[in-house]
Amino acid sequence: MGLLVKGSFLLLFLLGLPVMIAIGIPSIVYLLTQGFPIDMLAQRMHYALDSYTLVAVPVFIFAGNLMNSTGITRRIFKFADTLVGRVPGGLAQVNIFASLIFSGMSGAALADVGGLGKIEIKAMRDKGFSKEFSGAVTCASATVGPIFPPSIPLVIYGSVASVSIVKLLLAGILPAVIAVILMMVTTVFIAFIKKLPRAERWPTLRAIGNDFMSGLPALLAPALLVVGMLTGVFTPTEAASGTVIYILLISVFIYRDFSFEHLIDSALATLKSSAAILVIIATASLFGWILAVEQIPQMFTQFIIPFGENRIVFLIIINLILLIVGMFLDSTTATLLVIPILAPPAVAMGIDPVHLGIIAIFNLMLGLVTPPMGLSLFMISEIAECPITRVFKSVFVYFIPLGITLIMITFFPQVSLWLPGLVK
Repeated sequence: MGLLVKGSFLLLFLLGLPVMIAIGIPSIVYLLTQGFPIDMLAQRMHYALDSYTLVAVPVFIFAGNLMNSTGITRRIFKFADTLVGRVPGGLAQVNIFASLIFSGMSGAALADVGGLGKIEIKAMRDKGFSKEFSGAVTCASATVGPIFPPSIPLVIYGSVASVSIVKLLLAGILPAVIAVILMMVTTVFIAFIKKLPRAERWPTLRAIGNDFMSGLPALLAPALLVVGMLTGVFTPTEAASGTVIYILLISVFIYRDFSFEHLIDSALATLKSSAAILVIIATASLFGWILAVEQIPQMFTQFIIPFGENRIVFLIIINLILLIVGMFLDSTTATLLVIPILAPPAVAMGIDPVHLGIIAIFNLMLGLVTPPMGLSLFMISEIAECPITRVFKSVFVYFIPLGITLIMITFFPQVSLWLPGLVK
């Protein structure tokens, strides 16, 4: 029966139904046909959301919306442009750096591409970059943010896999930085080959200083977040709330450009995003419970272990599964549906669940830009108003740095586990 429920979900999803309906209908049918009371539906969904960890989800989203609406994102973007605008690649380098800081905040990778991506692509187009390259850089760089704190995808993974959120967020820092450095180096080579536009002259120290002082309070927000969690001063949920308070304080007392309208707009945007994510979490939790009752994870464990008695082979299999799933599903949905099935055999093979979390989220992000079904590519094509085949061609070169990063994350666990190991 469990396999039938799973097959029904895939059929409904392929027919184009919203994820919540594609998950919900088979789940309700299962409860009714198996004799479970219908109030079990509400109980399981309520139980899924009754989590202190998940409080961080809407709060982090609210922090990201506040940073955008009050102009903090723009100030950081401007400082980065002043600092590296003359470097080969110019604004493309700024795009990569900005995605590192901001693209994990909404909790939905496609929302990040649609929101921050519009700002980045417009800025690059205004500086003379081609449509396809602007879209390619935005698409590739968006894969990195969701493993760098603050990261809603990692928070959701932690709640599903019952793993320390602090350790997960810390685990993503070094892999994200490595990926960004490799992409920036790649962009330098592309810049020399294609003669990409950049600033005509190096900025003066005065210009750098002015933009740095203007952006410093904003730049401190993610820094304080990371340091606070690393030192154990606060939990991720407390960190999210502290970030919101900090953003409000610098907007009101330092930048003095905060208005009540900013607060209302940010709150409404947060309500929409949070509601969509949490409804999926609640519905997927019911679906996951059904799979657990039908012992689907155990069946999958027994099926896959004989193919992966070699640890390296097993890790390759895990990567391929996650990459393919990421091509079709957003990170939130994919995490909720796939991780409960993949985690048991992975743990049985001795893989650290924190390490698995970074592998999983990075693969899911990479799947969104992988031809032929990468969902981010289709969205970027619309935003950049460029044929998807041209975006494919331009983004392909970035699979080199992203692929190298994935290999390092997968086969060198300490890349992910070194920083979490510093926390007791």
